[in-house]
Amino acid sequence: MTDRTIDPELNRRALDSAYALLDKALMHYRGKPVGTVAARDPNAPAAANYEECFVRDFAVSGFAYLADGKTEIVANFLEVALQLLDQELEMEGQEIEPGVMPASFGVVHDADGESLRADFGDRAIGRVAPVDAMMWWMILAHAYVQRTGDRKLSNKAVCMQHMERVLRLCLKGSFEVFPTLLVPDGSFMIDRRMGVYGHPLEIQALFYAALHTAGELFAPSEQNQPLLRQAAQRQQRLRDYVRSQYWLDVDRLSEIHRFATEEFGRRNSNPLNIYPESMPPWVESWLPEQGGYLAGNLGPGRLDARFFAFGNLFSIIFGLASEEQAQGVMDLYEARWDDLVGAMPVKLCYPAVEGAEWRLLTGSDPKNAPWSYHNGGNWPVGLWMFVAAALITRRRELAERALTIAAAALPVQGWPEYYDGRAGRMIGRRANLNQTWSAAAFIFAHRLLEEPELLAMFPGQAAACPVQPGYEAGEG
Repeated sequence: MTDRTIDPELNRRALDSAYALLDKALMHYRGKPVGTVAARDPNAPAAANYEECFVRDFAVSGFAYLADGKTEIVANFLEVALQLLDQELEMEGQEIEPGVMPASFGVVHDADGESLRADFGDRAIGRVAPVDAMMWWMILAHAYVQRTGDRKLSNKAVCMQHMERVLRLCLKGSFEVFPTLLVPDGSFMIDRRMGVYGHPLEIQALFYAALHTAGELFAPSEQNQPLLRQAAQRQQRLRDYVRSQYWLDVDRLSEIHRFATEEFGRRNSNPLNIYPESMPPWVESWLPEQGGYLAGNLGPGRLDARFFAFGNLFSIIFGLASEEQAQGVMDLYEARWDDLVGAMPVKLCYPAVEGAEWRLLTGSDPKNAPWSYHNGGNWPVGLWMFVAAALITRRRELAERALTIAAAALPVQGWPEYYDGRAGRMIGRRANLNQTWSAAAFIFAHRLLEEPELLAMFPGQAAACPVQPGYEAGEG
């Protein structure tokens, strides 16, 4: 392992650059800062929506603002996002379910003055309504309350009504018996066709966090007790199911290899009828003896063995993964550093899909060419997630190593949106520069290393201790 000591001067320059970008990205509405635009790249005029504030993107900016005590900006964002729910929820002639939050919003200037315009998926590529935005809103609201102790906003009737709608939407009956949440392709951060339809791990981790926040943010009442009990039961079932069914390590792979198939009845070892032959050959040689990960997706007859960074890191941060599994994921990162981190933390998905599989899964999407964008690209926004997960698992040396890599490259290369290549050495061919969440992630990762008790902002981490073993300065 290379030297993990962070150069103070290099880090200071990187922070100065990141803060300058975050300041330029501030979006104002009627004189108040209400969010941050996605990017400030003057050479990308075609990406009109990058001048809007994305809910998932602002969550990262919001964490950085909360860490720095700039809480008013976060409160303004949370309130403005609720105002957007009053806009017409109809897309392609079909009404969108109450509770769905827009993926992004922008400030429109016209003869009547300023107004807000939301995108519920009606302007998105693929016309898919976002699933993750409503969950990110709840997670950020939880972080705001944890950091400030201010419950005035979360106790407002409109806020309570929104959270109730989110829960009713996610907990409503369906044709499935799984505790996981079914979503289509394109409905979260991976917003283009990537074969992640069904029960992707990232959504399950966000769903778990949202269920947790509901129990902490809701003002208890006789009316909402049945809904909160249902949420608590679903959270426990979701946790147990993901931990037992999504986990992959050498021992689990051996079990799958010997799976019986076509079993009928309640008591069987292979209830989803996964055929051992469907497991890709690379998994056996790639999995180290120590370590493992949560699979990317799971459904009837289907186990997607790809490693998705966000889902695994969120599972650690929000407590969906067990303590042993969390350590296993970080063991895997250490053993397969070149594959999962490389030249820029962190690779979104490993391995990339190529050839005929790429054509079928992505619809021949040129933006998702192998080892680019969502198909194996490296995303600097993952830095904060990696640092948080490393601190939670007492692996501070990995967090410092990742931050050192980012500090040396990101400011010099203009804060790219993503990187291309197996090792993530090349700035993404179609990546925007001055990407706000790349800068915000660096700031928040730095603040987490300075002040690990900031982890208490996250669901499942409220009892985080500022001086757990491995948190002390200079200790690995």
